[in-house]
Amino acid sequence: MPVHEYFTEMYRGMDRARASGRTDEEREALAERFLREYQGHDEPWDATGVQVEDTAIAGPHGPIPLRAYRPEGPIRGAALWAHGGGFVHGDLDMPEAHVVSLEIARRAGVFTVSVDYRLARNGVRHPVPIDDVHAAWTWLCGEETARGLPIAIGGASAGGALALAAALRARDTGPRPADALLLAYPFAHYPNPALDPQVSAEMAAIPARFPTESIENMVRSYVGRISDLPPDALPGAARLDGLPPTRILLSEYDDLRASGELLERQLTELGVPVESHLAPGMTHGHLNHLPRLPAIDASLDFLAGGLTG
Repeated sequence: MPVHEYFTEMYRGMDRARASGRTDEEREALAERFLREYQGHDEPWDATGVQVEDTAIAGPHGPIPLRAYRPEGPIRGAALWAHGGGFVHGDLDMPEAHVVSLEIARRAGVFTVSVDYRLARNGVRHPVPIDDVHAAWTWLCGEETARGLPIAIGGASAGGALALAAALRARDTGPRPADALLLAYPFAHYPNPALDPQVSAEMAAIPARFPTESIENMVRSYVGRISDLPPDALPGAARLDGLPPTRILLSEYDDLRASGELLERQLTELGVPVESHLAPGMTHGHLNHLPRLPAIDASLDFLAGGLTG
C-alpha cells in the first residue's frame, strides 16, 4: 500500500513549519516542535491497568534510570525494552519508550522495564550503552517479580541493536539467556544493506530517509569511527547462534528495513525461530507515534504476541 496519509501529512506539516522560520536553526526548531506535537509526545496515554514507577539502579558507569510497568493481575513474564533515537536521542518519555512499554505490559501481562541508557554524547561511546542495557537486564533477572518467569529483551531501531547486543552478552556471560527477543525496525548492520530495487524505487518519494552520510554519522557518534567496528556494535556482524525465538517488526517504507530482513535471513539460517511482520504504509519509527492507527496497534500486538506464545 502507499505511504499512510498520516505520514504524508506529517511531512507537509513539517515543511509548513520550516517555511515560517528565518534561519536554518529556527526552521529546524520549528519543524521539531511541530513533529513533537504531531507525534503526541506531550499527550498523556491511558495507563489503566498498569502501575508505572520510576526508579534507578547502579550501573558500571553510574546510575541508570528505569521505568517499570506492572500490569494488574497475574504476572506472566518480564521484558526489558530499549527505545531508539540513533544512539544520540531518546528518553523514557517518548512514545517509543513509554507507550510501547506500557502497551507490552498491558497486552501481554508482563512486568516491563524501560531502560534510559546513556546516549552517545559528550564522549560516551560503545560499549557504554550496551553496558547500561546489560546492567538493566542483570537487575531484571534478579528482580523478585521476574524470578521463575520467562524474560524477554527488546528494542527499537538503535535500541534494537543494543537489545540484540545485550542478548548476545546474556547468552555468553549471563546472568541468564533471554527467553525471547523483540526487535522493531532494528539498525543491526553497518554498512546498511541495500534495499530491494522495487522497495528502493517506492522509497524515492519519502522525505525522511537514512542516506549514507546520516548512517555514517550515527555510527561515528556511537563507536567513534566507521571502520574496524566491534562485532557487537552493530551486532548483525556478531555470532548469532543460540539466540531465543525472535520477532522482527519492519516498517514498509524504511531504509533500515533491509537490515531487519537480512537479520531475519541470518537467524533463520542458524536455526533461530523467527517471525517477522511488515507494517503496511508505515515509515521508520512508527512506534514513536501514539497507536491510533490500526497499523501501529497491530505492530504492538505483534510484539506483545512474542511474549504470550
